[in-house]
Amino acid sequence: MNATLNHQIVLAEAPSGTLGVHHFKSVTTEIPPLSPDQVLIRAIYAQVPPAARAVMTNTTAFPMTRPGEGIFTAVVGEVVDGPAAGPAAGAIVTCFAGWEDYSVVPVSQVRPVRAAEGPLHHHLGVLGHNGLAAYFGMLKVGQVTADDTVVVSAAAGGVGHLAGQLARIAGARVIGITGSDDKNRILEEDLGFSATRNRRSPTFATDLRVACTDGANVFFDNVGGDVLEAILPLMAAHGRVVCCGAVASYDTAQDAVLAPGPRGIPQLVINKALRLEGFLTADFMPEWGNALDQLARWTQQGQLKTITKVWDGLDAAPEALVAMLAGENIGQVVVRVGPDPT
Repeated sequence: MNATLNHQIVLAEAPSGTLGVHHFKSVTTEIPPLSPDQVLIRAIYAQVPPAARAVMTNTTAFPMTRPGEGIFTAVVGEVVDGPAAGPAAGAIVTCFAGWEDYSVVPVSQVRPVRAAEGPLHHHLGVLGHNGLAAYFGMLKVGQVTADDTVVVSAAAGGVGHLAGQLARIAGARVIGITGSDDKNRILEEDLGFSATRNRRSPTFATDLRVACTDGANVFFDNVGGDVLEAILPLMAAHGRVVCCGAVASYDTAQDAVLAPGPRGIPQLVINKALRLEGFLTADFMPEWGNALDQLARWTQQGQLKTITKVWDGLDAAPEALVAMLAGENIGQVVVRVGPDPT
C-alpha cells in the first residue's frame, strides 16, 4: 500500500441543540498498522444517516461520539490490505467505519457485496441497513397485510421511502407524512403512496384524521415526538407501532436530555390494545441474506424504487448531514469519498 496518511472528518465540539458544520473538523492522521485479524478499507461511498447526530448527545445502540472522534457510519469500500484468510485486495465490501478515506476494520465485521446489483451506493441504501430496517420493520415487526392502512413518518427519508413502498407491495393502503408538499408529490406520483400529509401544515391534525377515517393498522415511525402523539389516537384496535427512529429528538436534545412524551401513553395503548415495538436490524441477522435477495429482486423488477442524493467529496459530509436534519433531502444521502473501481 502506498498511502500512509488518512483524511478524516471528526467531531470538533459536542453540539447542544441544532447541529452546524462548525461542530466538525478535517484532520490528517497516520494509518495504523494492521493486526492479523484486521483489514484496511479504502472508502468509496459513506452514508450520511440521521443517527450520526443522535450518537453525539443521545443514548443509542451505538457508542456515543465525543469530540475528537470520527463519525461512525456505514461505508462501501475496496479492500487494500489484510490477512490471507480475509477478503482479497480489490474486493468490494461494506462495513461500519468512519467518515474517512481509509478504515481499519476487524475482518469479522466486513461483508462482501455483489457489485452487479446496481450502483455501489445501493449497498448503503436499499441493499444496506436502510433497506433491512424497512424490510424487517414493516414486514416482520409491523406484520403488514393487504387489508391494512399504513402510515409512515419521515416517509421521504432513507428508510421511510422504502418502508412505504414495501407496504404498497404487500397490498396495503399507504399514507406518507413529510414536511414538504414537493416531497409528498414525489411519494404519490413516483413511489405509489396512496396519500400524503404535510406535518408542517396548520391543519395537519385534521388532515391526518381524514386520511385515517377507519384507523391506522400500522404506524412505521421514524420521527417520534409530536407526530407520534398525533397518530396514537387514530390507531385502530390492535394496531402496531413500529419504532424505527426518533428524528424529532436528534437535533433538539440538550445535553442528552430527551423531551417527555408523547402524551396518551399508556392509556391509549391499553384502551386500543396497541403494540409498540422497537427493533435493531441485528436482531434479524440470520435472515439478512434472504431479505437482501428479495430487496434486490424488487428493485431490479422496478417494484421498489430508490432515491439517492450523492454529495461529492468527504469534506461535504458535515454539510450533507446538516441539510438532512433541516429536512432538505429526499431518499438516501451518501458522500462519494473515492473513485469507484467498478
